[in-house]
Amino acid sequence: MYTRPQKLAAELFGTFGVVFISAGAICADQSLRTANTGGIGPLGIALAYGLAFGVFMTATSHISGGHLNPAVTVGHWVTRRLHTFDTLTYVIAQLAGACGAAYLLRWVVPEETWRAAGLGVPDLANGLTRTPAMLIEGVLTLFLVFVVFATAVDRPEAQRAVAGISCGFLIAAAVMFGGPFTGAAMNPARVFGPALAARRWSNHGVYWVGPLAGGVAAAVIYDWLFPRPR
Repeated sequence: MYTRPQKLAAELFGTFGVVFISAGAICADQSLRTANTGGIGPLGIALAYGLAFGVFMTATSHISGGHLNPAVTVGHWVTRRLHTFDTLTYVIAQLAGACGAAYLLRWVVPEETWRAAGLGVPDLANGLTRTPAMLIEGVLTLFLVFVVFATAVDRPEAQRAVAGISCGFLIAAAVMFGGPFTGAAMNPARVFGPALAARRWSNHGVYWVGPLAGGVAAAVIYDWLFPRPR
């Protein structure tokens, strides 16, 4: 059994890794395109996010549950799988990890590159208003949290190995669709850290309302469809 500080350290470190790689991939794409070498493109960005989340979820799941996302944590809270105090501390640890990753990226990536890439802060496509953007983020996060619950929650440890792979593939697929429209963050921490470091708050509320609503909906739907044995 791991202590609360150990669980929070796992959430902080795991979220740090996810944000550092996913936002860093956007900066890397910008750097390569500036050098006229083509960049890694939308597929590379999607794979970087998906693979990073899958790996760090797998690495931390036996310690903290591998949430790495406030939407996942709130889904656990609303279905009474996590106490209120633990929910708050998990979210704080996730936001701290995201901020640490973003500020490290700002320090190691050349300024002209991270500024041109917005330090990986997602934003809305031209012509896309906030309501449809929140729906896109909400539905994609609903899919993600549903997969998290279906593969990692209420299952024996031996059966959880597939969780990281499943969630990583889901994120990569979601970014391929949602990336051009909203950036497909599906994670308030993924947006908050880079937004704080880059001072870019445009449409920031979209990336809290949509994912948190999607996470709650997914958790409630999962518990309704597949109630836990009493």
